[in-house]
Amino acid sequence: MIELLTEPASLPFSVALGVVLLLAVIQLVGLGDLLGHDLDADVHVDLDHDLAVDAGLLSLIGVGRVPFMMWLMILLSMFGVVGLAGQHFLEALTGAPWSAWLVSAGAALVALPATGAVSRPLGRMLPKDETTAINVAALIGREAEVVIGTATPGNPARAKVTDHFGQVHYVMLEPDNADQRFVQNEKVLLVRREGELFKAIARGDHYLPRLD
Repeated sequence: MIELLTEPASLPFSVALGVVLLLAVIQLVGLGDLLGHDLDADVHVDLDHDLAVDAGLLSLIGVGRVPFMMWLMILLSMFGVVGLAGQHFLEALTGAPWSAWLVSAGAALVALPATGAVSRPLGRMLPKDETTAINVAALIGREAEVVIGTATPGNPARAKVTDHFGQVHYVMLEPDNADQRFVQNEKVLLVRREGELFKAIARGDHYLPRLD
């Protein structure tokens, strides 16, 4: 096996496996998260701005299914293992190793779909990062409470509103109807948005008498 790894005809595959080992060491010493984050960011930016990218092909080979660093390690591992196995088989069959370029091309053709076949189920098993960041337009239809000031048409007040994640947002709002005004602690309903300003309507219960 050592002889196969050190043969010139096996050099591309040995180098690929060596890079995998190097990346594994980087992960172990704690640099992998930093490098992986930067690589992931670069890949996502490239994909977002390259309109010629065939999303179906990328999905087929597993890009985007797992973190890019992991995808790269899987690809290099597949390339190295398939190449070494193929070179060993061809040498046993013909009595001599084949051209490294020729076997590399065949190994790459096998490694790409094989990487996708591994990445897709692996991606489904990996925990997904969740974010509570939302588009502020998603606050429309939710209840808000005036916390500072009195809102009248043309004179907005500050209000707080809780999104569906339970996260509190502070917005500026004013009545959607010309004859309404909202006072501090009054709860209203956000109905639309104009730029950064929300329009709201009264819930109708702020001035109802309390039953103690």
